Amino acid sequence: EGETFPVVLKPTDSAGSDGVKLCHSMEEAKSHFHHLLTVEAVNGGYNTEVLCQEFLRGKEYVIDHVSRNGVHKLMMTWVYDKRPRNGSQFVYFGMVPIDPESEEAKMLVPYTRGVLDALGMVHGPSHGEVIITEDGPCLVEMNCRAHGGDGNWAPLARALTGGKYCQIEATAACYLDHDEFDKIPVMPPSPLQAHGLEVNLVSYSKGKVKSMPGFDIIKKLPSFVWLSPAASIGSNVTYTTDLITSPGGCVLMNSDAKVLERDLEFIRYLEEINGLFLYETKGESLARPTAATFGLGSLPEGTKSSSEHHRRFSLDRPGMLRIMSQDRPELRGKGIVKRFTTVDASKEVVVVVDPYSTGCLIVKEIVNRGYKVIALWTKGFSDEMKKHVPLSAGKMSYHAEVDEGENLGETTRNLYRAAGKLRIVACICGGEAGVDAADLLSERLVVRTNGAQGDFANRRDKKVQQELVKAAGLRSARQAAGKQFSDVEDFLKSEHYPVVLKPTDSAGTDGVKLCHDFEEAKEHFELLFEVEAVNGGHNTEVLCQEFLRGNEYVIDTVSRDGEHKTMAVWVYDKRAANGAAFVYFGMLPIDTASLEAKLLINYTNKVLDALGMKNGASHAEVILTPTGPCLVEMNCRAQGGDGNWRPLAQALTGGYSQVEACVDAYLDKKAFHSLPKVPVSPAKAFGQEIILVSYSEGEVVGTPGYDDIKELESFVYLETGVSVRCKVERTVDLLTGVGSVILLHEDEQVLKRDIAKIRTMERNNEMFELKQSSRMMNSVSRMNFKNMNLSEQRV
Repeated sequence: EGETFPVVLKPTDSAGSDGVKLCHSMEEAKSHFHHLLTVEAVNGGYNTEVLCQEFLRGKEYVIDHVSRNGVHKLMMTWVYDKRPRNGSQFVYFGMVPIDPESEEAKMLVPYTRGVLDALGMVHGPSHGEVIITEDGPCLVEMNCRAHGGDGNWAPLARALTGGKYCQIEATAACYLDHDEFDKIPVMPPSPLQAHGLEVNLVSYSKGKVKSMPGFDIIKKLPSFVWLSPAASIGSNVTYTTDLITSPGGCVLMNSDAKVLERDLEFIRYLEEINGLFLYETKGESLARPTAATFGLGSLPEGTKSSSEHHRRFSLDRPGMLRIMSQDRPELRGKGIVKRFTTVDASKEVVVVVDPYSTGCLIVKEIVNRGYKVIALWTKGFSDEMKKHVPLSAGKMSYHAEVDEGENLGETTRNLYRAAGKLRIVACICGGEAGVDAADLLSERLVVRTNGAQGDFANRRDKKVQQELVKAAGLRSARQAAGKQFSDVEDFLKSEHYPVVLKPTDSAGTDGVKLCHDFEEAKEHFELLFEVEAVNGGHNTEVLCQEFLRGNEYVIDTVSRDGEHKTMAVWVYDKRAANGAAFVYFGMLPIDTASLEAKLLINYTNKVLDALGMKNGASHAEVILTPTGPCLVEMNCRAQGGDGNWRPLAQALTGGYSQVEACVDAYLDKKAFHSLPKVPVSPAKAFGQEIILVSYSEGEVVGTPGYDDIKELESFVYLETGVSVRCKVERTVDLLTGVGSVILLHEDEQVLKRDIAKIRTMERNNEMFELKQSSRMMNSVSRMNFKNMNLSEQRV
């Protein structure tokens, strides 16, 4: 009860790695104590006594000796390379030799020899495990035998001593050849005669192993000596959090230190890009960032998220974490701006269909200009989605709320009834689910409209979009769609894999999946007809498309009477992480004067014409392929994501964003025409949206990273659904993303520095404090890899 936790518990007389555990509380220690007295020890029999020790903090070393008649000769001193990774604070990356004349060795060797004398170790091999604490060296334990690890370190140790001896030969000499033992130096030469180390491989991914290309590459490195995988084809690899989950080890050695360093860096690079293994394929979600992605919005009633983050949605305000910088006067609003289309805008009303996410900000902008707003809710739009209100929008208030009628005529009559004496001057789409109804109603109400005649009646349909784009002579995606699998079967048998499957008429992020073979595609096709769509109702048709390779962009536009104005061009920052090929790290603005922006803007404007998009906001998702820009899909509404990008967009342009421009397009002709065709170049500021990535998992007990983020000089906004008592997972897709951060500054170097700070915190698992779980404390020298393959060694 008097010791500060954590403490180490281990058997007193069992093999060193057996049952050693770091316990963080009295309850955990008591439980493990009783456990050790009831389980069989690794070397047979049962433990008879349990040792409880203080947890020593500092670097851990291994000091190999061989003794004869009390004369202790140092064979080698090693230091463990331990770093935080994958949510664990102590992951072994390897074992590195220490020069015997180094300051560390000068402390460790005399201390270890004193320990040998104290233990009466006068003959034979030993290896002491010692930690250099703030008070000096302290014994972890003395192993009265040769260094373990199958002796795979032996070739390296011989080379380090000049090729003459290691602990193995010295042990034989101490017992069998007195003269030979006397010839062995008291310590290895300084400097050591070679450059090398033992490497513990680290996995940043998990899956069932299909092949092991990284291991073949390692064997071809100039420094390669020995390799012993702990995985094989057909076995399951997981994230490395301790020695048991390491996928293997190798020894590198070279006379040239630079060659050794280069080879080691290459192995670490292979690990980072998950190049050690190829896994059996699994479905990958290609969903794009939205508010609901990070628990910032709501899922439809009855819909379950596959995330285990247990996040709190925006409608549950007490549990939602939202931090806005209070130290950025340039970001403060300018108050209500009233602009009128008639003598008195207070006598006019605007219909907004399905206002949620960014649609709520459009409503607020309309109200701030003096207009009333009627919210029209379409059929099948869930009550939960009606509550999807961004925190930045605050409390929503409407002149009236109207439900869609049985037909267009009934809906129109209900709207006129709700408007009363107010004149309906515009009908605007407030979210993806409202696109079709807004087109139909605006036409019926005889206000500014995109129309809903002919092919344009289904412009939201992703299949129709590609057909219209192709008919206009623009690059489009190869595709097939159907209501039953036989409609797409021939396409899926002839198309190169992977292919993308998605519903034709659902919200852009809903059900989109990358399938790697025919069977996987068939399974997902059938699944899409069984699940509810994110905006309510069920999918009626599934689209199968070629997988477009290239950077993915978002082009925000606003149109009025066929005149298109670009609001912003963004590129998604997608990288491999945690074993997943496509993890979103953020969204970056692109200079509108760049070649890529010019290509994208020109292509997007032509797509808008092809789709008959003459009025209102839209945002195109386009991939810049080797054969030019190609549409992924056109979203005939403002960009989503709760509009958290709005302050950034305003700063980049010098004062406006898609939200204000959308309202201008419908209600203020003069203001719209005063907007430039494209945003100014260079931009007025530097900034980006960062999507937070977790490299660890567990129950959150603290969020120190959030405090650090809000102190960054470029910080503007943080919104996340992951807070204390939530469970955070490793980020492998959008559902396991942590949240969103907006950074903005006039100095590009400040922005880069702050981005690097966030990425470093993520990689070092400093964003969260996680509830400590029981952890076994095996050390490399005593560890036996499970299912270890036969070692491979360079001859």
